[in-house]
Amino acid sequence: MLQELVIHDFAIIEQLSVDFSQGMTVLTGETGAGKSIIIDAVGILVGGRGSADFIRTGTKKATVEGMFSIPPHAATQDLLTKFGVNTDEDSVVLQREIFLSGRNVCRINGHLVNTSTLKAVGETLVDIHGQNEHQELMHPEKHLGLLDQYAADKLQPLLFAYQESYANWRDLSKRVKERVANEREWAQRLDMLQFQSDEINNAQLKPTEEEELTNERDRLNHFQQIQEALETGYGILNGGDDDSDGGGVIDQLAVAMSALQDISHLDSQYQNMSESLTNAYYALQDVGSDLNHQLDGLEWDEGRLDKVEDRLATIQQLEHKYGSTIPEVIKFGQQVDDELAEMNDTGGSSDELKQKLAEAEKEAMARARALSAARVAAAKQLSKDIHQQLADLYMGKAVFDVHFNVHEDQLAPTGIDGVEFYIQTNPGEKLRPLAKTASGGELSRIMLALKTIFSQADGVTSIIFDEVDTGVSGRVAQAIAEKISRISQHSQVLCITHLPQVAAMADHQVHIQKLIKKGRTMTQLTALTGTGRVEELARMLAGTTVTKLTLEHAQELLRLAEQDRAQQAKEKTA
Repeated sequence: MLQELVIHDFAIIEQLSVDFSQGMTVLTGETGAGKSIIIDAVGILVGGRGSADFIRTGTKKATVEGMFSIPPHAATQDLLTKFGVNTDEDSVVLQREIFLSGRNVCRINGHLVNTSTLKAVGETLVDIHGQNEHQELMHPEKHLGLLDQYAADKLQPLLFAYQESYANWRDLSKRVKERVANEREWAQRLDMLQFQSDEINNAQLKPTEEEELTNERDRLNHFQQIQEALETGYGILNGGDDDSDGGGVIDQLAVAMSALQDISHLDSQYQNMSESLTNAYYALQDVGSDLNHQLDGLEWDEGRLDKVEDRLATIQQLEHKYGSTIPEVIKFGQQVDDELAEMNDTGGSSDELKQKLAEAEKEAMARARALSAARVAAAKQLSKDIHQQLADLYMGKAVFDVHFNVHEDQLAPTGIDGVEFYIQTNPGEKLRPLAKTASGGELSRIMLALKTIFSQADGVTSIIFDEVDTGVSGRVAQAIAEKISRISQHSQVLCITHLPQVAAMADHQVHIQKLIKKGRTMTQLTALTGTGRVEELARMLAGTTVTKLTLEHAQELLRLAEQDRAQQAKEKTA
C-alpha cells in the first residue's frame, strides 16, 4: 500500500507530505481545492504521462516521491528482480522529477530507471480509476482482457499454451512465405553451400600441411645439390675410399687430440686446449653420424614431387576462394556446414515446410478452441457474478452478457475469440453493446462491480477512485459506498468524493483546502477525526449552511457506517 507521499512544486502544491493508512481513505474538500492534483501526482509517480505543465509556476522542476509497502511474493518483487533493482523486500520507494525542458528522471529505490520500467512496476502497486475512467468498458477490444483477468487461474495456462503454438505457426508461416517467394534463390544458395562444403571437406586439410609440403618440395627440387653437399661433408669429415691422403678431418683430430692429452697435465692451458679439442672431436663425430644417416635415407622418388606440387596447387586454389591460410579455409568450411545444417533443418523443400505449417496450424487451432470453450464457461460465471454485484448496486433488473464473435478461420495472438460486453438496463429492451448503451452512472456501477470481483485477485496494493460516484445519489450512492468499503478489505483504497455517504464509510478522512499565502495559491491537507469529521460531513450534506439537524444527520451517517464495517468484519471472519 501507499504509506507516504511527498510532493514538491507540483501544480499548485508547493510542498506536501502526507501519510496514508490501510483500509479506505477519502479525500474531501471544495471543488478546485487540489484533490485531483494529488491523484495526478500519484499517477505521474507510477509512470503516467508527464509534462512540464505540471511544474509549479516560477520553479524549475516538480518532484513526486512515494513509499509503498509490498506483501511477500508480490509481483512487484519479481519485476524489481528482473530489472536489477535492490529491495528490502517489504517496501519500495518511487521517485520522479519533471524538468522545464521536458526531461524526466525516474528512480526506484535510488536506481535510475526509464519511464517504461517505472510504469511496469507502478502498475503492480496502484490502480487508478477516474470519473471518466471507463476506457476498458468503453473500448470493446479490452473486454477480452477483462474476461481473461477474471478467470486467470483457469485461462492463463490455456492462453500460454495457445500462444506457444501460435508463435510456432507464425514462424513457420513466415518461413514458408520466404521460401516460396525465394525458391530459386534458396535452391541456388543450397547448391552453392553444398559444393563449397564438399570441396573443403573432401580436401581433408590439416592446419600445418602447407608449410610441411612447401619444405618437402624445396628438398625435392634441390635433391642433387643436397646429395652432393651431404657426400662432400661426410667425405671431408671421414675421408674418402682412398686412405692415401691420411684420413678425414675426424681421424686427424683424433691424432691431435691424443697428442694434446699427453701434455695436458703439464700446464692448465694445455689442459683447456685438450678439452676443447676433445669436445670438437666428439661434436664432429655426431655430425658425421648424422650425415651418414641422411645419406642412407636419401632416396629419389620421381613421382613424389608431382604429388606434392598437385597438393599445394589444391591448397592454394582453396585459399584463393575461401581464405588466405589453411586455418581460415577450415573455419570458413565450418561456417558453411553450419549454414547448410540450418537450411536443411528448416524442412528441406517448400512442400515439407508447408506440411509442417499445416500441422502447426492444426495444433494452434485445437488449443484455440480449447481456450475458447474455457472462456465461454468463464463468461457464464462472470455474468452471474456481475448480476449479483449489480443487484447490490440497485441494477437488479439489468441483464449482463458476454457476447462472443468466434473467428474459426483466423488465428490471432489472443486466440480466435472476439468478446464484447452487452447489457440490457431496462426490461423489455434488447441486449446492446455496453459501450453504446450504458449511461455514465451505469458505467460507474458496472466498473465498480468488476473491480469488486477482481480486487481479491488483482494483487494491486492500492486502488484509487477519483470521483467515480459522480452522477449518482441516494440509495445508489450508499450502495457504491459499501462496495468501495468492501474492496478496501483486500486493498488499500484512496477515494476522492463529494458524496457524504461514501465519505462516512471511510476508515480515514482527509480534508483538502486551498489557501493563499503571500499572493500564491497553496494546498493544505488536514486529517479529520471526531468533531472535525462530523462537521465536514455536515458541510457535504448541507452546503454552506450547517444546522444542528445536519450535524445530527452526519453523526447518524458515521454511526451507520460503523455498523456496516462491523458487519463486514464479521462476514470476513465467518
